[in-house]
Amino acid sequence: MKPQPQLFGLIGFPLTHSFSSNYFNNKFKTLKIDAQYKDFPIETIEEVHKLVELYPTLVGLNVTMPYKEQIIPYLNEISEEAQKIGAVNVVKIVRENGNIILKGYNTDVSGFVNSMKPLLKPYHKKALIFGTGGAAKAVAYGLRLLNIEYRFVSRFLAEENIVYETVTPEIIQDNKLIINTTPLGMHPYTYMCPNIPYSRFSKEHLAYDLVYNPEITLFLKKALYRGAVIKNGLEMLILQAEEGWGIWNRFV
Repeated sequence: MKPQPQLFGLIGFPLTHSFSSNYFNNKFKTLKIDAQYKDFPIETIEEVHKLVELYPTLVGLNVTMPYKEQIIPYLNEISEEAQKIGAVNVVKIVRENGNIILKGYNTDVSGFVNSMKPLLKPYHKKALIFGTGGAAKAVAYGLRLLNIEYRFVSRFLAEENIVYETVTPEIIQDNKLIINTTPLGMHPYTYMCPNIPYSRFSKEHLAYDLVYNPEITLFLKKALYRGAVIKNGLEMLILQAEEGWGIWNRFV
């Protein structure tokens, strides 16, 4: 009997957009790989174990909002880097002797760093990170690797962040690297963007948006209008996806 094709998937909620599904299924078709990739919009992270048991050929998962942090207690093992970051976006499923082992990794960091690094200039010494979720944590970790200072900006005040209302023109002027990790501007909410003083963006600013659909969000449009260099999240997604593929195919 011909073995069942390997199954990979994405967990998150809601899953109204899925780069991963299109990317991997096209990859499998092009390279003639006997595998399939599916979206799994689970309403609570508690469903992950049931999902893994329900699909015996499932060997790898990508993790997106809002579960990058929530999934950690459900893993049997976690890489040192993912542990330090506090977020997981790739899970390898190992089935041995009737046991199921879930191993967590983070490929967002290398995807972010490698996609942004060619654009960095000596004056990109300070950054603002919009959002405080799992993606923001990966971005912060990447900035630490690059020795770039950063501050989180969120809707709610906490010890480690400031709120949007307190982002003054002077703060924008002082932070030449501005990174959006929130879903603001993502299709279908393309009319939304972080509420900040865009008038202080300049040609020395680098505006980076993890959103890739639309290609140029309202945040990036406003930054570009003021002369800033802009970058969306598509290359980061491709890089992290390929690193995840490597993890799933390693015998570790």
